[in-house]
Amino acid sequence: MTEPGAYGGPTALRIMLGVHLRRLREEAGITRTDAGWAIRGSESKISRLELGRVGFKVRDVDDLLTLYKLKDGEERDRLLNLAREANNPGWWQRYDDLTPNWFHSYLGLEMAADLIRTFELQFIPGLLQTPDYARAVVQLGRQDMPLSRSEQERLVTLRMSRQEVLTRQRPARLWAVVDEAVLRRPIGSKAVLKGQLEYLIEASRRHNVTLQIIPFDKGGYTATGGAFTLLRYNDSDLPDIVYIEHLTSAVYLDKREELDAYVVTMDALSITAAQPRETERILREAIAVL
Repeated sequence: MTEPGAYGGPTALRIMLGVHLRRLREEAGITRTDAGWAIRGSESKISRLELGRVGFKVRDVDDLLTLYKLKDGEERDRLLNLAREANNPGWWQRYDDLTPNWFHSYLGLEMAADLIRTFELQFIPGLLQTPDYARAVVQLGRQDMPLSRSEQERLVTLRMSRQEVLTRQRPARLWAVVDEAVLRRPIGSKAVLKGQLEYLIEASRRHNVTLQIIPFDKGGYTATGGAFTLLRYNDSDLPDIVYIEHLTSAVYLDKREELDAYVVTMDALSITAAQPRETERILREAIAVL
């Protein structure tokens, strides 16, 4: 089982394998429909496989490689082994009973990311939350079906495990932009918020963490549609992805024009926000009025 902090993870492996399969299919001049027929499936199944949205049967991958006339035995073995590894459960699957299916892919993608850029206007970003703050957020999110104490603690543990992406041997870089309103909203209690803001001062001093605040006096700004996260990868086989979470679902965007729009928006937010060197001062001012 892949543990937090390991590089890759089944989600990333599925996407990488899907990229290779799509490239081989296109080089062979074979349509998705014909590829689907070869593995007793459909065009939509091939599409899902190539996007890394579903697990792989090693037999299907073997059949596709034969159809695509891949003659390099070493490369064939590598791709088949990749298919086997992509079916291993990720560490987060132990929380499947508490998290929605649409969130599972994000956990794998976040773990594999090299750069995580996120914008928040309601909560402290999950990768920077303290256990007490995370616990208060968890309680807010399940008003319709209250969780037991043990279930709450498991979700808090999940969130803390996610944060290991920032402290592993080769940590991901986090660049977070948050609205000043986040610093003023006493999630849990004023004491919980104070502890959270004090932790942000410490976290913002890390070499791989950049935290910017958009002060109230900046007025309006772009990205009024809500929070989003941009995940970037050093591996050329992994496309950049924008993640947008809704109440009952999530959207994953990877088309070039969509990515470009969000990159421009994130850059604009960073320009609007106070410079990183001002972050500690703004945080201390917020603490002082609690």
